[in-house]
Formats: sequence, structure tokens, C-alpha cells
Amino acid sequence: MDVLTLSRWQFAVTSMFHFIFVPLTLGLSILVAYMEWRYVRTEDETWLRMAKFWGKLFLINFALGIVTGITLEFQFGMNWAEYARYVGDVFGAPLAIEATVAFFLESVFIGLWIFGGDKVSKRTHAFAITMVAFATNLSALWIILANGWMQHPVGYVLRNGRAEMVDFLALVANPYGWIIFVHTLSSGYLLASFFVMGISAWHLLRKSNMEFFSRSFRMAATFGLLALILVLGSGERSSVSVAHNQPEKLAALEAQWETVKGAAYNVLSVPLAAEERNIELIMVPKLLSLLAFHDSDAEVKGLKSVKPQDRPPVVPLYYGYRVMLAIGLAMALLAVCGWAYSRKSSLTDKPTFLKLMVWAIPLPYIAIQCGWLITEVGRQPWLVYHVLRTASGVSKSVDVLQVAASLTAFTLLYAVLGIIDIYLLVKYAKEGPVPASPAAHNA
Repeated sequence: MDVLTLSRWQFAVTSMFHFIFVPLTLGLSILVAYMEWRYVRTEDETWLRMAKFWGKLFLINFALGIVTGITLEFQFGMNWAEYARYVGDVFGAPLAIEATVAFFLESVFIGLWIFGGDKVSKRTHAFAITMVAFATNLSALWIILANGWMQHPVGYVLRNGRAEMVDFLALVANPYGWIIFVHTLSSGYLLASFFVMGISAWHLLRKSNMEFFSRSFRMAATFGLLALILVLGSGERSSVSVAHNQPEKLAALEAQWETVKGAAYNVLSVPLAAEERNIELIMVPKLLSLLAFHDSDAEVKGLKSVKPQDRPPVVPLYYGYRVMLAIGLAMALLAVCGWAYSRKSSLTDKPTFLKLMVWAIPLPYIAIQCGWLITEVGRQPWLVYHVLRTASGVSKSVDVLQVAASLTAFTLLYAVLGIIDIYLLVKYAKEGPVPASPAAHNA
């Protein structure tokens, strides 16, 4: 392997591993804040116990997310120095805001929330975790706006051999970035709801803390149903945005080789990339044009109209997209059933459903990873779409041995961190909440 390939693998390993923790942090922070405020308003100790229990799992996930996220910043200087030099004037601005504003807020208020439980009022304590949730979601906004610029670059000029920002507001208002942001947040909220429902289902099957976990399940199911609506809506807008702004990505996702009007939707086929054709199995006439452009007769650009060196890889995108859609449909069904059963208080009468919810905990993780694979691999061979090629962004001062060594070290380190994370989450999830006791206000 060459430096480029190894560097791409290293960034893929580190970023995908880091993103295991991000969605749960986004969603669970909001749920814990909700529990805290419910305790403030009702003084019902069950809400406080819920905040402590789910807050402990949140902190484990949060800590691992911070550790794994730090290495991503260093890679821009280590493996992608040419990228940093070429677009740092634009890309660095949102990342700097994320670090100096969002991460600072997050760090201050997470400390207050962890250590201030018996030193501040209930309202101040609830406000602290609310600010953590706000800062966490704000952090995601700036990072995703930076990524949105890579997908759809705006507000810059090419000058002095590099991209220079000329309109910061264009970057902030970039619709491509905002669509990705809403979809990412709502996906994280849906993941958090499945995380809470799955653990609650495990305890309900064992008749453990029935009121506590029935309430947790009901809360998460409502949150998840709202998140599902946002996921579906933002997913549809994302598809339309891709069709208009990155037509070759759409063609690769659908293995669309020919440019045609009224394109059929390729439900299931076997793409033969080397032969530039498919073995078609299930096709729906004109549906792709309708979904992508809201016009059943609209023209869809085919891959054959794009130079081979400018095409994204078809096979991983085609199958990754369909895995994501299949999981999404399964999750939608489970989310609706979970909400309905929890509202009717009939969860304990549905042991098979509860078992399914336990096993469904990994589903949103897989779907989200597929979604980011589609987003990032679908942009290839560009680091910044139609501005900077991936091959041009890699560092010139590193050799194969150096990148191979760092890739091996990161992979081993992350494997250890992953084992620790799973062990701690499983251990404390199985332990359950602290026993009910006279009001103690510690977090």
C-alpha cells in the first residue's frame, strides 16, 4: 500500500470509531437534561434516579468520545498537511469556533454537573446538563458545517495557490451543511432512544425496577418517534440535495450507468462495475426521477457520462445505501410499535418485542456508519468536491512506514478503548439504578 491508501484507511478507522460515541452523546444528553428538569418540577425521586443512572452511561460514552476525537485533529497536520495548507483558511474557521466556543462550554458545564450535585441547587444542576446538551449539539453544528463545505464548497476563491474564504456567512448558511446537520442530529436522537429502550427492555424482561424502566422506555419511545419523523424528512431532503449538487454520487448509489429521463428506481440489482451494467432484479419505473427531482420525467445523470477517474466506487455505495435503508425500515417499525405499546402500558405482555428491542441496540449504530460511508466515499475522488482531489491532499513529508506504524498503533489503541467502553456500559447498564432513598441530590 502507498501513503495515500494508508492515510485514507487511518482516517477512516479513527473517524468511524470516534463516531460510535458522538450520536449517543447528542441524544442522551438531551434525555438526561429532560429527566433533570422533570425532577426539578415534580420532585419525583424516580426522575432523579433516572438522571443518575442514564447520566452515568452518558459520562462513560462522553469520556471515550473526547479521547477518540482528539486524534482526528492531529491527522490534518500529520497525514493531510497538503489539505490543511490548501483549504485551512476556510476549513479551519468552523473548527476553531467549535473548539473555542462549543467545546469550552461543554467542558465547563460537564464539570459543574459532575461535581456540583451536592453543592448547587437543583435548578442550577439541571441547567448545567442542559448547557452540556446545547454545547454538544452546537459542537456538531460547526463540525458538520465544515464537512458540508467539503461536500458543497461555497464562499471562497482560489487565490495564491489555495482556497481563501471571502464569505463566512455563505459557509454558515450553506444549505447542504444544514441538511446534513439535521439528519445527523435526528439520527443521533433515534440512536439514543433505541439505546434507552433496549436497556430498559432487558430489565423489563427480568422484572427489574419495573416502574423505573417502564417510564424510561416510554420517555425514549416518544423521543424516538419524534426523531424518526426528523430522520425521514431530513433524509428525503438529503437525497434531493445530492441529486442536484452531486449527481455522480446519486448515480453511484443507484448504480445508474446510463443518462435517462424518467429513471427507474433500482430496488435490488447486482452491479457489475467492470462491465458498467447491472443484473437487474427489482425495478420500479420512473421512481428514481420522482424521488430525486420530484418529477417522474426528470433526467438522471448516468455514470457513463462521467470520466472513470472521476467516478465514486459503485459497489460499496450501492450496497451500503441499501443496508442503511433496510435497517431504517426495521427501526421505523420497531419505533412505532415501541411507542404504541408503551402508551398502552402493554410492554410486559410483549416479551418477544422486548427481546427484539434488546437485539436492536446495534441497528442505529450500523445505519449511521453506513450513512457516513455513503457521504464520504460518495464524494471521492475529491477531498473538497470538484476543488481538491484526495490524492493531492496527502502529506508529502511522511512515508509508508510512518503511516503504517501510526495506523497500527491507532487501531490497537481503539480496539482496547472499544473493549473498555463496551465492558463499562454493559456492567453499569446491568447493575440498574441506585435503590430509592430519601432525596439525595447528587449526580
